[in-house]
Amino acid sequence: MNRRNFLGAAAAGMTATLLAGRTSAATPFTMQAAWINDAEFAGYFLAIDKGYYTEAGLELNYLPGGPDVIPESAIIAGRADLALTLPDTTIRAISEQGAKFKIIGTQYQKNPLGIVSLKKSAINSPADLVGKTVAVPPVNTVTVEALLSLNGIDRADVNIVPYAYDPTPLVRGEIDASLDFTTNVPYTISALGEEAHSFLIYDYGVTTFNDTVVVTEETLATKRKELISWLRVSRRGWNENLADPSVYPPKWADTWFKGTGRTIENEVFFNTAQKDLIVAEAGVFSMSEEDIQKNLEALSAVGINGTRDMFDTTLLEEL
Repeated sequence: MNRRNFLGAAAAGMTATLLAGRTSAATPFTMQAAWINDAEFAGYFLAIDKGYYTEAGLELNYLPGGPDVIPESAIIAGRADLALTLPDTTIRAISEQGAKFKIIGTQYQKNPLGIVSLKKSAINSPADLVGKTVAVPPVNTVTVEALLSLNGIDRADVNIVPYAYDPTPLVRGEIDASLDFTTNVPYTISALGEEAHSFLIYDYGVTTFNDTVVVTEETLATKRKELISWLRVSRRGWNENLADPSVYPPKWADTWFKGTGRTIENEVFFNTAQKDLIVAEAGVFSMSEEDIQKNLEALSAVGINGTRDMFDTTLLEEL
C-alpha cells in the first residue's frame, strides 16, 4: 500500500469512526402527539423523514395520540419527554393538582378549534347557539363553557352533547353544530355533500393556544439542551412544510397517513388551512407576553386560574 492509499484508508476509517460515534451519541428522546397521524403534525413528520433530528443528536421516538390518549399522562409516567396538549388541561393540572409542568412553546398561535355547522343553518356567532344542540368532545367541554361565558350566554340555553369526532350527525341534521378543528372538518363535510360554515372560538374571546409543548420541571432541568434542539429542529420542519403546504402530504400516503381513512386531498386542505394559525413573526412555537396574558385571561373566565410562571419562554430565546 503506497502512502496515498494508506492516508486515504486512514481518513476513511476516521470518518467511519466519527460517524459511528455520532450515531452512538444520539440521545433517545420521545414526543407524545395530541392526536392521530394527520397534517396537524406534518412539520415533525418532515423533520423525522429528512433526518433533521438525527443530525441534531436526537434519536426521536414519535408517539401518536388519539381520543383515548391524555398527553400529560405520558410525561408524568416517563413515557415521553414532552407532549403536545392544551393549555387549559395543563394549567388546570398545575393549579388544581400541583402537577410540575411547564409550557415551553406552542404550535398553534391561534386555537384551530371552532364551531362547525352547515352553511344553511346560519350559525355565524356564539349568539346563534342559543337553543341549539352542539356536539362537544368531553375533553373540550370547558372550552365551550368559556366561549358561552365570555359571550354572555347562559350555559343552560345551549344543549351540549358528546361528540365522537364524526361530522355525520351534523350532516344528517341530528345536531346543529360541533366543536372541531376548522382546519379539517369542513373538507369532510363537503365530501359528504354539504357546505360547511365555521368560526374560530379564538375570535370570540377564547384566546388560547393549541398543541402547546409541555414538559415536566425535571425534564426542563435535566434535558434543556435536548429540548432546545427539538424546538429548533421542529421549527425547521414546520418552516419547510409550510413553505408550500401541498408538497409533502402526498409523499406520506403510504407511511404517516396510511390507514387513517382520509384522502391526501383532505390532508393538503388541512395543511394549507393551518398555516396562518401556526406561523408567527417571532417564529414557530413562539409565545409573546401579550398572547400568554390572553391565554390566562380566557381561562380565568371559566375558573382555570393560571399564572405567568407556568410558561417558560427562555428556551425559545436560544433558538
